[in-house]
Amino acid sequence: MRTTVVTLTGAVLLTAGLAACATSTAASTPLTAAAVAAPAKSGAQPAALTYDTERVPAGAKLGTFTTVDNGQTTVHLTASGLLPGTQYGSHVHTKPCGAKPADSGPHYQNEKDPVSPSVDPKYANAQNEVWLDFTTDSSGTANASATVGWRFRPGEANAIVLHAMHTSTEPGKAGGAGDRLACLTAKF
Repeated sequence: MRTTVVTLTGAVLLTAGLAACATSTAASTPLTAAAVAAPAKSGAQPAALTYDTERVPAGAKLGTFTTVDNGQTTVHLTASGLLPGTQYGSHVHTKPCGAKPADSGPHYQNEKDPVSPSVDPKYANAQNEVWLDFTTDSSGTANASATVGWRFRPGEANAIVLHAMHTSTEPGKAGGAGDRLACLTAKF
């Protein structure tokens, strides 16, 4: 009898959960979170890497998830263990994190700039890329989110990179945010 009750209860909860999902058009990706570590000398890399241990100390934590609703994508970023009261730029990049900062490729763009690196404000802007600039609080913690009017192309957005400063919007410098300090591999 006990097994039957548990199974029935599970079926009722599953049915209620499916009904709740059916009334919502939003979808979410699971949280990707990791503590940053130095790049491995060879082989597989940690999910989160620091390239500048002064600005992003080993052990700092990064996390991200996305929600998609009515054709819009919102990317959420959480960070802790960073320097207090410090500005960082952050963007979604095309490739997974690697041992070298450049391994994560360029910024993901909904409409790809034919010129690389992209510094043209027509392409390098917060509507065509995902910009998650933030300033940490007094404990080195921050949350950022950005909403864009499109969805990621499958397999083309694979990391979030933290940069040394907030993102520039000037022609010839648009999308630039200084050195790559850390990276979190996350498939969007």
